[in-house]
Amino acid sequence: MMIAAFSDGLLAFLVFGGVMIFTLLAGAKLKRAARERSSALSELAVALKFDEFIPGRDEGFAMGWGFLSPLARGRDRYAFNILRGKYQEQSLFVFDYHYETGSDKNKVNHNLTLLMLVVKEVFPQLTIGPEDLGGRIAGAFGVADDINFESAEFSRIFSVRSADKKFAYDVCHAQMIQYLLANRDLRIEIQGPVILLAFDPLLPVGRIEFNLQRLAEIRSLLPAYLFTPTK
Repeated sequence: MMIAAFSDGLLAFLVFGGVMIFTLLAGAKLKRAARERSSALSELAVALKFDEFIPGRDEGFAMGWGFLSPLARGRDRYAFNILRGKYQEQSLFVFDYHYETGSDKNKVNHNLTLLMLVVKEVFPQLTIGPEDLGGRIAGAFGVADDINFESAEFSRIFSVRSADKKFAYDVCHAQMIQYLLANRDLRIEIQGPVILLAFDPLLPVGRIEFNLQRLAEIRSLLPAYLFTPTK
């Protein structure tokens, strides 16, 4: 009996120890990946001649832009790996963003990458995304019903929502529709002074400049009459 009890205890100890070692190794791997990502983003900031790179978490930054749908979800919200600068003469931020949903064993940590172009105009809210995603965003944040367009293919693939239908039609003109059909992974929000691209999960560092180019292309496709003429 004593031998059996000892064997059971030893087995339990080995299992517990194995779990602890696995947890520690997984945690170390995540920390190493986070350090490598921050280092790569710092190098990207230098390569693109951005003004600033802030690797640490910043709750205030996330709160300041909290009117945007991706920044208004869950709890424990903070931005990190924040890059600030200009790309093709447009002021912008690139940053990773964290929020948490659920609790206890059902707790989930979400990490996104957001590319945010800032203009001087103030626009009504408009969201454009894959049909399944768009429906969930609208339900969660009270965005208006889906808007249909003459292009049946575009209306089938994308959900476009805004309380201002004229603005939605101004943005989603024929050229923009063709561009979006060629870039079906894009998730866009325009609101206030912001044109935003959201990527979930984190966007690989090697894909950031490509998507900065796409953000600039979306800005260039917006009609000139939506913007205040430069003096």
